[in-house]
Amino acid sequence: MKGKLSLNMGTAATTMGFMKSAGLFLLLLSSLLYVADSYPNTDLSNMGCEECTLRKNSVFSRDRPVYQCMGCCFSRAYPTPLKAMKTMTIPKNITSEATCCVAKHSYEIEVAPGIKVRNHTDCHCSTCYFHKI
Repeated sequence: MKGKLSLNMGTAATTMGFMKSAGLFLLLLSSLLYVADSYPNTDLSNMGCEECTLRKNSVFSRDRPVYQCMGCCFSRAYPTPLKAMKTMTIPKNITSEATCCVAKHSYEIEVAPGIKVRNHTDCHCSTCYFHKI
């Protein structure tokens, strides 16, 4: 009788341990789902880069305000299609497309004797003319 009693007690202890760990797992899972659901549903691909707009250039704005186009525009990268890769002289696995924040309208002003800059009046996303090396 003692053997049967200890076997039942062992099974009960194992079941209680399983129930505690299952309960702990469900509690952890529900808290993770709550945190994930409370995150804002925003596009994080351009996080840290604001929309393409006119902004005052503090370096050149001494006597009068000088505005320049600043911000981010569309860009993406994707695997190069096989058909396009066959036509390349130097095949590249990744193809990228991009547009830059450029001035739609601007005029030249002199900010210091002999130093002229473009004062932008309107911005839009268009072909990138200058690239950093």
